Amino acid sequence: MSSYVERILQPGEQVRHVATLHWILYVPGFLVLIVSLAVLSFARSVERGEGFWLAVSAVLAAVAIIWIFQAWFKRWITEIAVTDRRVIYKTGFIRRDTNEMQMDKVESVRVDQPILGRLLDYGDVSVLGTGKGEFARLKTIAEPLELRNQITGR
Repeated sequence: MSSYVERILQPGEQVRHVATLHWILYVPGFLVLIVSLAVLSFARSVERGEGFWLAVSAVLAAVAIIWIFQAWFKRWITEIAVTDRRVIYKTGFIRRDTNEMQMDKVESVRVDQPILGRLLDYGDVSVLGTGKGEFARLKTIAEPLELRNQITGR
């Protein structure tokens, strides 16, 4: 199965950069999974109420697995590409949401990075177009400065 970006390329159009969502999306699920394992360890050490703590651990593990799957799925269904002609953003599986902006319509690109984002190299990227306003706020993007540089041609 080919990607959305590959299917919509115009004749002669070349992909210059493909961006992804950052792996930080997995962190909440893995933290809950660690807590689940800690509760499981605690449940095995108590004399009374072991069944309750095992149930709590199982619920936490189920929540963790769901969150990890949601993060993976979000990364899988999101495509961000910069071609020599336009910026393309697609998300969605059954219901598709796409945004495209011609490169000559890009006025500026804004990158917002929290402190942790600076350390781990992720952030939000906003592409501002002429007369149209904000193209899209791309959240939790890996290597946001590289994406900005590819869009602005630097």
